[in-house]
Amino acid sequence: MRLGLMVVLAVLTGATGSPSVKIRPEADAVDTTAHPNSVPDTGEEAELDGQQEEPVEEEAEEDVMATGELNPNQYPAQRAAKVVQHFLNARHGSPCRLFGLHSVSSGNAEDVADSGRRYQLEISVQEIISNTTEKCSAEVLFPRGEQRSAAVQASCEEILKVNTTAQEEALFQKYNMNNSLVSAQNLPDSYGHIEPDHKPLWHLGIVASSAVMLKESTENTLYNMAQVANITQLASESQQLKFDCHILLHEMVSQEILHWKLLFTWSPPDGVNVLQMEQLPHCHHDDKPPKAN
Repeated sequence: MRLGLMVVLAVLTGATGSPSVKIRPEADAVDTTAHPNSVPDTGEEAELDGQQEEPVEEEAEEDVMATGELNPNQYPAQRAAKVVQHFLNARHGSPCRLFGLHSVSSGNAEDVADSGRRYQLEISVQEIISNTTEKCSAEVLFPRGEQRSAAVQASCEEILKVNTTAQEEALFQKYNMNNSLVSAQNLPDSYGHIEPDHKPLWHLGIVASSAVMLKESTENTLYNMAQVANITQLASESQQLKFDCHILLHEMVSQEILHWKLLFTWSPPDGVNVLQMEQLPHCHHDDKPPKAN
């Protein structure tokens, strides 16, 4: 599975209605020799990462945070923009609507007293399934001090109007009326393939994982969704579908593969709600992902 995992590392994290994610308590083939922000054009899932423009330029002193105008192709701007992608998926994503970062046009960073560092960004965001792209203004505040999630604001009114209510209702009824509970594993598989019937489960895993990536993101991280290791529908007496999910995230800076266990619900009116998230013990053999063939 390790080799297969790497075939899918650069897939999104990347979904209508206007569902939201509430956090309580609290891939496709990719050449890993390329820069982590570059994504090959290998089909729908590869596009989910959204990074279809020029690759990000590496910085000589990456731990020195730039202030003022930023190079849109370098890490500080790209990392902050990636957090906007996670925010949009976590707040507005669904199995029928996924968002990807298409490009960064400009960025500016400033220190804000004792609050942290604020990034002002002009970006292009793509709704993957409908292939709709919109230019958006966004602000990301990385707090200083205690570990807290970044505060994000994004002005992307038009792309959020993409209407998938009918598709979501049909999918919900399909899962809700099934005689047996659905499940899947290794999405995508070793060849970057996902069965059509399993794509909604893959998309649900992406949206739920965005809650984790939004919570964990800092100025020094760059997260991508790698794989849904397994996802299982659970019995539920409420008007929401419930899922248990094991996801693999790729932290591009450290090149670590991080395992998370999630419990979440989904319904068209309420969106994806992450009820529990737990990072699983570190797997040392996943430290350095092998190169894809």
